[in-house]
Amino acid sequence: MNKTQKKHRAGKTVLIVLAVLLILLLGALAFAGNYLFRFALDPQGGGMLSGYDPEIDTLEGDAAWFSENSQDRWLTSHDGLELHGLYLAQPQESHKYAVICHGYGSIPQYGGKFAAHFYGLGYNVLAPAARAHELSGGRYASMGWLERRDIVAWVDALAEQDPQAEVVLFGVSMGGATVMMTAGEADLSPAVKCVVEDCGYSSVWDEFAGQLQEMFGLPTFPVLDAASLVTRLRAGFSFKEASAAEQLKKTSLPMLFIHGEEDTFVPYWMLDVVYNACASPEKERLSIPGAAHGEASWEDPDLYWSTVDAFLAKHMD
Repeated sequence: MNKTQKKHRAGKTVLIVLAVLLILLLGALAFAGNYLFRFALDPQGGGMLSGYDPEIDTLEGDAAWFSENSQDRWLTSHDGLELHGLYLAQPQESHKYAVICHGYGSIPQYGGKFAAHFYGLGYNVLAPAARAHELSGGRYASMGWLERRDIVAWVDALAEQDPQAEVVLFGVSMGGATVMMTAGEADLSPAVKCVVEDCGYSSVWDEFAGQLQEMFGLPTFPVLDAASLVTRLRAGFSFKEASAAEQLKKTSLPMLFIHGEEDTFVPYWMLDVVYNACASPEKERLSIPGAAHGEASWEDPDLYWSTVDAFLAKHMD
């Protein structure tokens, strides 16, 4: 074998090795992307959404009160899913409505504390269950992105029921992101008068990037890119597309942004991102010192509810 043939054979060997390594790398990325997708968004994937059984859930306090006194409401989504919600009507006629959106892995009943407050102010309360949560249909959760269209539909149903309806959208954590994403929809009913969000994330990409580092010690590239691609193929959206900050650039609704200063799950810095992105000329922000994720209303209830109530009085009365 001459030198030319040896070089040719060596070159082919290098190409084969590189091809094998590339295939292994792509396979590893596909596995990692699929694993993270199932871990975060698939209730049947053995991850963070697995294990909830509404038949055996034990409710106490405001959650039990809300569950016992509310009625089931059902809605068929634009893509054919049967979505569940809890509806609590005032005993006397009221044209004010609070739509309460729950957090990741939660259920509408756990919003009983918020439902009780709005109900005490004379609001009818609707608490929808997000996709793939509680009794709502859907194989995958979408972190508020596809749910934004569901909230538009829920509000339309309220406006059809009551042409004089005046609606506030309220949400905590994933629910906060959901109402921010909804606020940017061009066809959102004019019945919506204002929005209150508590510790919602700036985008699904930003939130998962932080959790990927915190929980697994992994970089965003290329792992999160792979998971986002899997999500696009299986659930119909990408992590960067699902952006509350981008949606807020398109809203003129009065907005109240609330965040606990000790929040590390949805980092406190995200408050600046969403507040600054919001195009509304009527926007307010509230920081609660000492509050961790989702605990602002517990840490300083007087400041929390006095701020919320003043905001509602300004935009709903």
